[in-house]
Amino acid sequence: MDVIEVLPTLHMLRFPVGSAYVWRDGDELTLIDAGTVDRAERIEEALDGTLRRIVLTHWHEDHTGSAAELAARHGAEVVAHRLEAPVIQGETAGAPPLLEEFEVPIRTAIPPLPPAPPCRVDRRVEDGDVLEFGGGAVVVAVPGHTDGSIALHLPGAGVLFTGDAVANVGRTTLGVFNTDRPRAIASLHRLAALEPRTVVFGHGTPIVGDAARALRDAAAACGGD
Repeated sequence: MDVIEVLPTLHMLRFPVGSAYVWRDGDELTLIDAGTVDRAERIEEALDGTLRRIVLTHWHEDHTGSAAELAARHGAEVVAHRLEAPVIQGETAGAPPLLEEFEVPIRTAIPPLPPAPPCRVDRRVEDGDVLEFGGGAVVVAVPGHTDGSIALHLPGAGVLFTGDAVANVGRTTLGVFNTDRPRAIASLHRLAALEPRTVVFGHGTPIVGDAARALRDAAAACGGD
């Protein structure tokens, strides 16, 4: 795992598959996503304060795998969209993606990930809810990758966490492996309209500075509105 400073208050935890992020408010920490099942101890090495909450952008195994272990160890509040909560808690199965033709070989080349253990969800959020970190983190519903995918927008800091709604691997694009591509495209357009200065992704390199332009270009490349 690599620990990369994005901003003085924001660090990226880069794993072999995907990334998580730690936001600092003084000694209080918020973890956005939690990697695969084998990442808890490595994540803890990057925590130099009190883990107050874990926000899960969606239910996929590379985002929720270590959430249950970390929540139990630290007593952290677990936050997710209400539509994702039943899957994260192991009460129901998540819908599989509907692959585009170009995504089939990409998916085939990725080794299967271990399933995430069920994790309690303490707070079920909706679009527009505000979480108490980063000066007020606004929950932005971005359905399409999964039904209950969320992004987090910190207007005061100009920071946007996209989850898997957007990726930046080589270039900024719509995230792959979506359950509903038209809804995913609409969600990308919504994120582009937020005009953030800094954008961090579930997969790919953060953009610090002119991040809004990258989102607008990605949205334009997809069409729709």
